[in-house]
Amino acid sequence: MTFDITNDIFTDKEAARLHLEGTRWPEGAVCPHCGSFNVKELTGKSHRAGLRQCNEKECRKQFTVTVGTVFERSKVPLNKWLLATHLMTSSKKGMSAHQIHRMLGVTYKTAWFMCHRIREAMVNDNPPPLGGKDKVIEADETYIGNKISKKKVRKLPRVVSYSDDGKISSKPNPAVYTNKYTVVSLVERGGDVRSFHIDRASTSEIREILVRNADRKSKLMTDESKFYVKAGEEYASHESVNHNRKEYVRGDVYTNTLEGYYSIFKRGMIGTYQHCSEAHLQRYVSEFDFRYNGRKLNDNDRRDAALRGIEGKRLTYRRVAKAA
Repeated sequence: MTFDITNDIFTDKEAARLHLEGTRWPEGAVCPHCGSFNVKELTGKSHRAGLRQCNEKECRKQFTVTVGTVFERSKVPLNKWLLATHLMTSSKKGMSAHQIHRMLGVTYKTAWFMCHRIREAMVNDNPPPLGGKDKVIEADETYIGNKISKKKVRKLPRVVSYSDDGKISSKPNPAVYTNKYTVVSLVERGGDVRSFHIDRASTSEIREILVRNADRKSKLMTDESKFYVKAGEEYASHESVNHNRKEYVRGDVYTNTLEGYYSIFKRGMIGTYQHCSEAHLQRYVSEFDFRYNGRKLNDNDRRDAALRGIEGKRLTYRRVAKAA
């Protein structure tokens, strides 16, 4: 992680504002209300720094660089927003809200909400299809969640079953004690990864994810799971390795690229974040996707890429906390 604490954008509100304006508006300020470039900056003691007004007759609204972004209506200084963004985008396995709260000197509640807003900025709303002719797509699913101790399992409701020979048996209801969440990921070899939290892995659900996100001219590589058999028929080719038989590589047939991504994802979710409610899992997944897809960028460029994603997105604390 490259971190220059002496950089003015992390310590000075004015420097942070100028940096954010240059990142969001590289060709000049744009009115977030009507999209016009015909704007003027309001100067003088009666106006706060960075305040602008649209000159269009139909608009004439005032705005700053944070209007229409995830930073809008925040009382946290912009330099702290930029520092939090830098920490989250440059830490390979993520940065917990408790660590952000300690380093920035804000409350834990504020840090938690800041992290969710930054994750929202990392989401790519309109990504191009993965793969293409002669390109390889790896697809797999993983399961994330906390294990329940045997002691707690014994206290859960049980399901009674009767065998054909009249024997009675009971075991914990799997609908109650199963607390693993499903994540399906696609990765283009040498390219980007795209992950999705779904309620339950099924042939139809996974086929929908594949055809919407991966070019059908691609070569598809999976493990032995039957979820991909039907969807694989729609691609240029479909080959698989059998992990159950300890087969992990057969020529250029493997899913090791995705397994490497999952190792980073799980170390971050288990070691850094430790707990994540299902309601917020997709944002965490998008965070790890963002860092992986920007792995060839330096930390400063990756931070600025996240800052360019703040526009047109808005989260309120009530909306986020209610989903928790």
